Amino acid sequence: MQSNSINKFFSVGLEDVDPAVSAAVDNEVRRQTDGLELIASENFVSEAVLQAAGTVFTNKYAEGYPAKRYYGGCEFADVVENLAIDRAKAIFGAEHANVQPHSGAQANMAVLMTALDHGDTILGMRLSHGGHLTHGHPLNFSGINYKVADYGVNKDTEQIDYDELQKIAEESRPKLLICGASAYPRTIDFARIGEIARSVGAKVMADMAHIAGLVATGLHPSPVPHCEFVTTTTHKTLRGPRGGLILCREEFAADINRNVFPGVQGGPLIHIIAAKAVAFGEALRDDFKSYQQQVINNAKVLADTLSDAGLRIISGGTDNHLLLVDVFMDGKGITGKAAEKALGDVHITVNKNTIPFDTQKPFVASGIRLGTPALTTRGMKEAEMSAIGAMIASIIHEPESEEAKAKVKQGVAEITAKFPMYPGRLKAKREESISAT
Repeated sequence: MQSNSINKFFSVGLEDVDPAVSAAVDNEVRRQTDGLELIASENFVSEAVLQAAGTVFTNKYAEGYPAKRYYGGCEFADVVENLAIDRAKAIFGAEHANVQPHSGAQANMAVLMTALDHGDTILGMRLSHGGHLTHGHPLNFSGINYKVADYGVNKDTEQIDYDELQKIAEESRPKLLICGASAYPRTIDFARIGEIARSVGAKVMADMAHIAGLVATGLHPSPVPHCEFVTTTTHKTLRGPRGGLILCREEFAADINRNVFPGVQGGPLIHIIAAKAVAFGEALRDDFKSYQQQVINNAKVLADTLSDAGLRIISGGTDNHLLLVDVFMDGKGITGKAAEKALGDVHITVNKNTIPFDTQKPFVASGIRLGTPALTTRGMKEAEMSAIGAMIASIIHEPESEEAKAKVKQGVAEITAKFPMYPGRLKAKREESISAT
């Protein structure tokens, strides 16, 4: 009797155990499939990565590191973690890699704990100019535990002014200079930043979360040769599962490992580390570079299309996978919040975003941030980007027009139908689509 009960426990699926969660998963598959995903920090992973993330490694506790665990039964956990480590080092030419951080924020926290003492000064990019919460925002651990100086972009060019950064560094004398961004569409000069840091006796942490896939393929200069520490998420342009990664020089390896575990985390997520290993293996393939080049090409076409339609592109264009669009245009347009809502109504997913020197509150914002990694993963190229750009512009220019909305909805349905995804995860019984809601 007990045996039958146990067998049922291991064999009954989600749909039968929890219909509410099962329905939410089905609906999310449908939402992703039938919509245009343009959030710059999102991507679609392969079926292989999804499968690895859903393995029985989710059952395993493996505190510690390969060959140095606090639990028994970790021999296969060691295999996947070593694969992830070796592949990450090979991709980026790094001396040391820690693949355990659950997120980019925790990766950054471990680096700050390694490089700094409580109250030391950090110099990071302002969030409102494209930086990140963990680069010194006053409500974040980085702003709470450390003294913060910040830098931004030039008001005229909307790009980093490295001469100004040099002056700020000389005035603030940081112990750690933080570079990298969450909403900066231009190439970052890591070599120059490294020189600035050394001139004031600071170490450098590069947060390359957004551009890691471009760096992996040589399509953006690498921070690794110029920085003591490099962090990234694994789920943006790198196209892996949600998680973090730290790269550093060998001299800091022991301290980084200690500050990840037991410093900021307990047991690692071995199932996610297995999925990271799979994604890193994909990033080592030749076709990954052609994918990243298409991401860049698509972003440029999208920016040009929107510019031609009368929208202002922050900094005048893009060098990477994302672009910032000024939709408010000194009161002549609409807010970023309104644009996000209007585009969402027609199944185009973006996020509102502040622009440099924004006059709107962050939750309202004057801009939207767009990125091309996810749609490029689906196979979309320049022709689709041109069509999508035209649809976005039509909604921003006429957000209340039912005629424009109906036309764009139809256009979205036609494009997405040509680029199917996750066919095995679409439930045949669910015949309705988002476009019918």
